Amino acid sequence: MGAGFSRLNSLTIIQTSQGLAEYLLSVRPDAATSGIVIGYDARHNSGHFAQLAAAVFEGKGITVWWYEDIVHTPLVPFAVKTLQAAAGIMVTASHNPAADNGYKVYSSSGCQINSPEDAGIASSILLNLEPQRWTTQASALRRPVLATMQAQYLKNLRGLISLPEAAKLPTQFVYTPMHGVGLRYMMSAIEATGMKDGMTVVDQQAHPDPEFPTVKYPNPEEKGALDLAVITADNKNIGLILANDPDADRFAVAEKVDGVWRQFTGDQMGILLAHWIFSKIASPVTANDIMLTSAVSSQMLSCIAEVERFTVRETLTGFKWLGNIAKELQGQGGRVHFAYEEALGYMFPNVVHDKDGISAAMVFLEACSVWGSPWHKLQQLYAKYGYFETINTYWRSPHIHKTQLTFSSIRNLKHPYPTQVGHRKVLRWRDLTTSYDSATRNHIPELPCSASTQMITCWLESSESDDGIRFTVRASGTEPKIKLYLECRSKDQESAHKGAVEVLGWLKGGWFGDASLRIEERFA
Repeated sequence: MGAGFSRLNSLTIIQTSQGLAEYLLSVRPDAATSGIVIGYDARHNSGHFAQLAAAVFEGKGITVWWYEDIVHTPLVPFAVKTLQAAAGIMVTASHNPAADNGYKVYSSSGCQINSPEDAGIASSILLNLEPQRWTTQASALRRPVLATMQAQYLKNLRGLISLPEAAKLPTQFVYTPMHGVGLRYMMSAIEATGMKDGMTVVDQQAHPDPEFPTVKYPNPEEKGALDLAVITADNKNIGLILANDPDADRFAVAEKVDGVWRQFTGDQMGILLAHWIFSKIASPVTANDIMLTSAVSSQMLSCIAEVERFTVRETLTGFKWLGNIAKELQGQGGRVHFAYEEALGYMFPNVVHDKDGISAAMVFLEACSVWGSPWHKLQQLYAKYGYFETINTYWRSPHIHKTQLTFSSIRNLKHPYPTQVGHRKVLRWRDLTTSYDSATRNHIPELPCSASTQMITCWLESSESDDGIRFTVRASGTEPKIKLYLECRSKDQESAHKGAVEVLGWLKGGWFGDASLRIEERFA
């Protein structure tokens, strides 16, 4: 947030809203009556920006379905779907630093906007830059919906949960909403689903605070973010921690195992939730039972699907892809049960077509009532389906030109692609920037390609001790980072770990050996 056309401020909020309003009116004859859903979180200026946006739409004669208090992000796409609205807006910057905010747009499908709709909206914004209305004053077109939408959301969530007889005692856990909006929605969900309340809240992080004073970054993935939760759990002798990010669309878990706290990766939690959902699918399971995952997430879900005979579809990263493709598959008669990506995002399409940290928490607690220890359950899954060791990290790049040069130097190692990484042979090479895939008949990737993004995926041969490696490198779209998603599969955990670390070492010294690229501290 700040002054200027490249920052989020009152003017750019108004300009964006004017462009979106005109776009909706041009493509939907019923846009004015269908309306737009608007919600906001507890960040600095979120409520003010939401009110400015609402006034713009009202000035255009468009009904505003208004969340009159802070909400967790999934309630906006939920209301878009439930009310059959023309679009939705959530003012949030999720788990970004305190100085940030954002303007997240959902289409009438209840999914995040995707191409070509995003380009149409962007063009419309540029045609509507002169402010026509600068006020937060509400009109009769602003209709409050919080109570009715929350009640309907909780009803749908109840339909997702079927507590087994084994759930006689509450699962004891420590919960942190990370200074965000999650606590009230977590409490409502526990009550609505019939869970026995075993929750202890981290007092210092319980209530919304846009400064996020107790954490460096309000992101459960970041080192140190769960420190206060660990202290609380140790003091209360509780062995399980659940966390949401500030807008409660992401979900994280840590468990104390043999005296050591182990935080689950997004892939590990995705596999646990997916397998639990699979166990609840009515027999017979067929290829029409579908789950989705992203191109940078673990291959373990596909391996489980191969054994259990359901279908897994891979998409590009982000829930704008996972949500829209899930919706498309459902429209074709597919039974889409679940989707996840490694960045702590989990989607249950029967509730909402976006990641939802509250739904994920309820499904997880339901599963824990049967599993007991989720860590021990994960080890059982590894023993059955194979061990998958993932290393997800990043290099900070000094500028975008350096990032582009780095990817160019990788491609120039050999034409049409490098045949070796370290001592391992490259079995398959997929470059979604140059639209090349060595494994397809015409060498055109099945996933969407874009010359404006950088993304290469590489499959490496197996060794004597493991069953092969897949890794993806891509340039972040929001930060000056080159991200790595690396995974080794093996029959035992030690060999999988060894293979992953080995290839990371080769990449550090080879592809990303330039001194101006700084790897994440924990892998330095």
